[in-house]
Amino acid sequence: MISKTDQSHFNHTRSADSQEGLRGKMYRPIKVVMLGAGSGFTPKLMNDVLKIPGNRGGEIALVDIDTERLFTMEKVIRKLVEANGQEKKWKVSASTRREDILGNADYIVNCIEVSGVDCVRFDNDIPLEYGVDQCIGDTIGPGGLFKGLRTIPVFLDILKDCEIFCPDALVLNYTNPMSLMCLSAGRAGNMQVVGLCHSVQGTSHLLAKRAGVPIEEMTWECAGINHLAWFTKLEHEGNDLYPLLMEKAGEDIAGNPSNPDDAEDLVRKDLMLNFGAFVSESSGHLSEYLPYYRKRKDLIKKYCRSKYNGESGFYAREWPIWRSEADERRGKMLDGSESIEWDRSWEYASWIIEAREKDAPYRIHGNVMNNHKGAGPLIENLPADSCVEVACMVDGNGIQPTVYGKLPPQMAALCRSHTGFYDLAAQAVIERSREAAIQALMLDPLTSAVCSPSEIREMTIRLFEAEIEYLPDYS
Repeated sequence: MISKTDQSHFNHTRSADSQEGLRGKMYRPIKVVMLGAGSGFTPKLMNDVLKIPGNRGGEIALVDIDTERLFTMEKVIRKLVEANGQEKKWKVSASTRREDILGNADYIVNCIEVSGVDCVRFDNDIPLEYGVDQCIGDTIGPGGLFKGLRTIPVFLDILKDCEIFCPDALVLNYTNPMSLMCLSAGRAGNMQVVGLCHSVQGTSHLLAKRAGVPIEEMTWECAGINHLAWFTKLEHEGNDLYPLLMEKAGEDIAGNPSNPDDAEDLVRKDLMLNFGAFVSESSGHLSEYLPYYRKRKDLIKKYCRSKYNGESGFYAREWPIWRSEADERRGKMLDGSESIEWDRSWEYASWIIEAREKDAPYRIHGNVMNNHKGAGPLIENLPADSCVEVACMVDGNGIQPTVYGKLPPQMAALCRSHTGFYDLAAQAVIERSREAAIQALMLDPLTSAVCSPSEIREMTIRLFEAEIEYLPDYS
């Protein structure tokens, strides 16, 4: 592990946000397995891999149980390889059976979805009857819990297969619920897993824009849990940027924004004014993580806005549409009516691969166990056996999390209010326990702010009954 001082140093010298290629060439061909190949992440993540300077090629192996989406994606990736002029370097393979694909893999990119389209209305509508109003509902609360109950058993089975077929592979998880996925993997498996979210990259750029400074000149530190990681330091040329951001946020919440865009993202701004720092995730997600903003209609009206800014039922309504639109875009990619000439993105996957293969240190923000590899806690005032999001250095030795130290007490306390939920939810998944799932929701900040324990029990049982086809193993 690396100290906080080293973390700050890398903020200045090299970060995934810079999108500059690392020096040198990769020493060997590699095998990258894409699980949930029908995911909307796949085309651009694989394009990023092809864009690694000096890559030696290898194999891109696709796995999905949906045959139509799998073989459509296989055609898209073959076309991408040709468009990048690398058809002599890269082999593309595809199978519905991961056992046929995992052997000798170097990297596993996990983007699976388990019964999401079939259950997304249950996840949203049944809790809403009890007053639990969700915007996204895929990482915490009733929606996040039941997505985890469906998804994580499959993920843990995948990790068991990885231990057999590719024990030295690095698992890069993009699937939500991120904290619960990584926590369960850390407790029940032996693979090296890091959870990757783009909220820290996106928010760092957003804050630089709001402060009117170049992102490459802003010095910052961020730590906490996924979707509730705090930018505890924001400076430009040694000057604290928070006084300016606080002033602007106060004007925005008072209804006097300097431009129309500033009328959005009010939950994060209000939390910053009251807790002292800005948080990594959008107001829509964040509002679900807290007991404050979604428990009354007047609060939702005051602080929540459209789409990712807090709209009620946004994800449940839009997710099936997004999935259908993604399928439509793939057809356009194949017939040439949609371009596949993309620059390398800031998603972490290819930067991790490049740093590890070239043994060239690179900074990311990843979700890892707080007691990573049995060491002391990365964040001192969060539980040692919890999952945290911290700066990590990547080199030839893999993922090396930095030791953050102590979060400011009020920020740590808000993060800790989630760890009990995640603890029992992970137990529910690993032991297939309905009772642990019920008690997890009793500790969820938003649900417990709205419902009594008996109401939460009734609601959770109704969710199990509605989704029994997708949750057959929970006693």
